[in-house]
Amino acid sequence: MANRLLRLLVALLFTCLVTTGLGAPTTSSAVPSSTAPSASQASAVLSQNAVSGSNNPVALAISGLVKDAASLARVVAWAAAWAQFALIKLFTPELIYSYGKSPPVYPSPQGAGDDGGWASAYSQAKALVAQMTDFEKANITFGISENKGCSGFTGSVPRLGFPGICLNDAESGVRTGKLVSGYPAQLHVGASWNRKLAGDRATAIGKEFKKKGINVLLGPVVGPLGRVAKGGRNWEGFTNDPYLAGSLVEPTITGMQRSVVACVKHFIGNEQETNRSPFLQGFIPGLANESVSSNIDDRTMHEAYLWPFYDAVRAEAASIMCSYNKINGSYGCANSKTLNGLLKTELGFEGFVVSDWYAQHTGIASNNAGLDMVMPSSQFLNPNSLAGAVANGSVSADRLNDQATRILAAWYRFAKVDAPGQDLYADVDARDPADEAIIFQSAVEGHVLVKNNGVLPLNKPATLNLFGYDAIGGSNTSGLDSTLYGFGQSNTRTYTNGLPYTGLQALLLFASVLPAGSAGPEVALQGTIITGGGSGAITPVLSYAPYDAFVQQAAQDGTTLFTDFSSQRPVVRAPNDPCVIFINAASSEAYDRTTLADEYSDTLVTNVANSCKNTMVVIHNAGIRLVDRWIDHPNVTAVIYGHLPGQDSGLALTEIIYGRQSPSGRLPYTVGRTETDYGSLLNPSFADSKNPLYSQSTFSEGLYIDYKSFIQRGVAPRFPFGYGLTYSNFSYSALSISKTSGVNTSPLPSDRLSGSTPAPQGGLASLYESIATVSVKVSNTGRVAAAEVAQLYLGIPNSGLPKALRGFDKQIVQPGQSAQFSFPLRRRDLSIWDANQQQWVLQAGSYNVQVGKSVENIVLTGSLTI
Repeated sequence: MANRLLRLLVALLFTCLVTTGLGAPTTSSAVPSSTAPSASQASAVLSQNAVSGSNNPVALAISGLVKDAASLARVVAWAAAWAQFALIKLFTPELIYSYGKSPPVYPSPQGAGDDGGWASAYSQAKALVAQMTDFEKANITFGISENKGCSGFTGSVPRLGFPGICLNDAESGVRTGKLVSGYPAQLHVGASWNRKLAGDRATAIGKEFKKKGINVLLGPVVGPLGRVAKGGRNWEGFTNDPYLAGSLVEPTITGMQRSVVACVKHFIGNEQETNRSPFLQGFIPGLANESVSSNIDDRTMHEAYLWPFYDAVRAEAASIMCSYNKINGSYGCANSKTLNGLLKTELGFEGFVVSDWYAQHTGIASNNAGLDMVMPSSQFLNPNSLAGAVANGSVSADRLNDQATRILAAWYRFAKVDAPGQDLYADVDARDPADEAIIFQSAVEGHVLVKNNGVLPLNKPATLNLFGYDAIGGSNTSGLDSTLYGFGQSNTRTYTNGLPYTGLQALLLFASVLPAGSAGPEVALQGTIITGGGSGAITPVLSYAPYDAFVQQAAQDGTTLFTDFSSQRPVVRAPNDPCVIFINAASSEAYDRTTLADEYSDTLVTNVANSCKNTMVVIHNAGIRLVDRWIDHPNVTAVIYGHLPGQDSGLALTEIIYGRQSPSGRLPYTVGRTETDYGSLLNPSFADSKNPLYSQSTFSEGLYIDYKSFIQRGVAPRFPFGYGLTYSNFSYSALSISKTSGVNTSPLPSDRLSGSTPAPQGGLASLYESIATVSVKVSNTGRVAAAEVAQLYLGIPNSGLPKALRGFDKQIVQPGQSAQFSFPLRRRDLSIWDANQQQWVLQAGSYNVQVGKSVENIVLTGSLTI
């Protein structure tokens, strides 16, 4: 009771601070569209470094005051609601904690170690665990404060030679590491539609992690899938389509695990940053609101969000990270249905589950629900108390043994490093010159050309105008991004761009609650972006900005360059010569985007196009970026989505613009004409006004996300999913559809399991049997060699989906030549999840086979009858 009273006093003190405030506010407004930004205005648009003057969030909070009555009223209402919630949680917590509608699945399955290449590793792990005390077993399941330069570090067992495990943030390379490379982000890889390239990139990244003494690479990402158009972390995943995500994550894991453990994240339904984490979790343990609950029906779970995790586990992923959000009312890291049921039983997962940082919200309940490792530490348990829970029977000895065994098996098989951590071996150069070609080609292939009025490729222009804030080198993440991630919090409101984070707004940001009118960084006016912000950010040794590469090219060609990277209305000195404008759309972990197109950049493009007859636009975008304000301008002649290309940004861009390679990227998402085109999936979900502390995100759209939603609602996109241009032309012919002879085509799989028996890794083996093969002849009818990406979409009987991606093939075809493109179809590709039977059911009937260049450009059609 004394502890509760103390917390209550702290809560009341905080409420007084919030409702009274100290200091003077700032009253900055959005940057006017007709003028160049001053330094202060740019900071306002970006929100960059707005809170960098202090590292203390409380000091930041009390440095400002809510000035106007409306703002004060909002804050008072918020504080009152929070105080009421705090009182309830302190004295009647049973009204707060509920496992909702997520069904319980116990006990947690034990890893068998008899599938794939796990046998030897499990044997060694079990032998080591048999020598440990319960305290030692428990110790390796917790993060410790001395992280040795890693994002997280486990306890060790020195007497048995186990040094602990170093886990480090990833996505585009070794985060915070020195002497490392900067790889293209996953979204960029998704735009390449290239399985082999995804694997090669992953192999190179894994090698750098191992050289830096890291055991576990915290990636790749297949959640979020991209349900919410403004999702702040969509750039960390490959695509908004589950089939494409699964096709790229499998070779990615295989490549990474040649050197280290790959940790696939975030499991599952982690589709928004808004309300992702409990308010004040990092300040006052036990006094927190509830994270958003992703309420997902069983079929949608299997056919959309769980789909790429099937491929990840089939690739023998050794670790999976559970997410911040709830799933159907139960926290992701204490959800026995998703961890014990879906992951460890249905998918046959043999590795270990680690919590996202501070995503544990219960003690022994999370252990019993299937959580194996807590990071970076636990507020609820420690090695002594977990060992005590085993002694009193709250946690079974088998469960603790399994936790330790799964962790050690992954260590033995993929990531045995003698001296992990050690400040990430700061003096060790992890880069391999042999991998430079992979980094470069990965950057090239993620560029998507969406408009070309015959002006590209360039051929030694006499004069070239370069404009836009994104052309030059600069910071790829801001101080604000780092601060945000450091507190692991998120926002809860919709914002308009332009207000800086100062004073009370800063604290409310850290606390997961922001007043309307605040904004996250939407564009990076201080320089080009090569990645997003947050835990996936990178700081490579060097990077080539677009301007650097264009200067180099101009020197070779004898081209005169005219540049202006600061003005919103630059002077076009040679209006008949090409003008290239560089803009961006930034995004970061910890908050969702506020808009899909910013006023400042759109005005910049329009101003240049009004004066330059050959205006080309390059967009470095961390997600969907709308272009309809200027795409039809008669002087806008070419547009490239450059995504997030990593350290070779400029070199890759000039490789394409000057025609040394034809662009080959395709959009891994749908670009609408206006924000309203995305309907209910534009914005994240917010708390109900009647209960502002419990956000519910009900996935009522089911499977209809991204292009499936556009098709269902009859909305014509600006650029459809799968779209992209090359410098050549291709024709399709000779569609062939053949069924595999002798294969079982009964509705239910022959090897289906019942009860709690874990499946093989990645699910039933029959799900991956080939049922049929579709192939087409693709001919290059143009004058240059180029890569074509042929795409297969199926209309599956009884699915309600007229088109679902079920195959793609990418090949370079020489001019005047043809190639055979093939699409194998597995049982899983042709099945629907039946929630009643709890099985994948192969549908009888006629499948509409559609092959084309994008989801909207179908060239050949046929049918497959089962």
